[in-house]
Amino acid sequence: MGKVEICGVNTAKLPLLAQEEKDVLFEQIAMGDQAAREKYIEGNLRLVLSVIKRFSTSEENVDDLFQIGCVGLIKAIDNFDRSLGVKFSTYAVPMIMGEIRRYLRDGGSIRVSRSLKDIAYRAMQARESMMGNSQKEPTVEEIATEIGIPMEDVVYALDAIQSPVSLYDPIYSDGGDTLYVMDQISDKKNKEENWIEHITLSEAMGRLNDREKEIITLRFFEGKTQMEVADYIGISQAQVSRLEKNALKSMRQYLG
Repeated sequence: MGKVEICGVNTAKLPLLAQEEKDVLFEQIAMGDQAAREKYIEGNLRLVLSVIKRFSTSEENVDDLFQIGCVGLIKAIDNFDRSLGVKFSTYAVPMIMGEIRRYLRDGGSIRVSRSLKDIAYRAMQARESMMGNSQKEPTVEEIATEIGIPMEDVVYALDAIQSPVSLYDPIYSDGGDTLYVMDQISDKKNKEENWIEHITLSEAMGRLNDREKEIITLRFFEGKTQMEVADYIGISQAQVSRLEKNALKSMRQYLG
């Protein structure tokens, strides 16, 4: 994993695209410009490199992992919808990881053992049972205690059997307000880079009511999920989603 050159690519000299360049390149890609597509791929190889580092314990050749990761990157570029207002990296990383995990499970040297599957299924059964009794989502630690297995083993087992999903997969709909997978996760690593922290932010925030300000602050400054915000302020997740979308729309109009 410490190689400088992977698949003939000098990883020490990977280019880094500015946001303005990314926007221009995506417009060109949308018009079928293959040269722009190649440049965008090259400018995002750092994402692939960062993802394959997470598989440092794998016995697979790092060149193979890099190539598979590039497949995931290309799929992300070809399917990315800029109109949804999500950073490309937020969309692409799960796609890259999913491609690598699928390769390791189906074609690589790593297989999901029967013991891991058994642990995962026991954990899922315990979760359903505990939710039925308490009407709330149990923590992984509670599930591990319930089935008498170390929490680390439960986490690893559940991760091993999961199938990659898109951030845009719908998981719930309430009167037309659809909740997506991306609404369930927080981007704590990149939250400080979010667009709402750019210029005239305070003026844009000033246009929101107190409830909307609170939701935007919790979601984008403190990195909380919509479920966590709903629990914190005592309303439903569907209401959080609706208020968040209205607030962001109002801020975009002001900043736009």
